Amino acid sequence: MVRKRVLVSGLVQGVFFRDTCRKIAGQQGVAGWVRNLPDGRVEAVFEGDPESVDRLVAWAGRGPSSARVTGVEAVEEPVEGLRAFEVR
Repeated sequence: MVRKRVLVSGLVQGVFFRDTCRKIAGQQGVAGWVRNLPDGRVEAVFEGDPESVDRLVAWAGRGPSSARVTGVEAVEEPVEGLRAFEVR
C-alpha cells in the first residue's frame, strides 16, 4: 500500500478532471480524494497498491481529453488507510 499526493497544473479545472479521476480511481480500486485549488491547479491523493496508484499518477499527467496538463508533481506520503475516493 502506498500514498501519493499529486498537484496537476495547466487547463485542469472545468474539464471534468475531478469526476473522471473519481471514476478511474474506482475502476483501479484506489482510495483518496481530488479537489480544485484556488490557483487553478488540481490536487489529489491516491492510496492503494503501488501499480494502481502509479496508473492514476500517469493518468493525471494526461487528464481527460479536454484537459491540457502542463505539469505534474507527485510526492509519496505516509499511508492513512483511506477507504473510499471522493471529490472535494
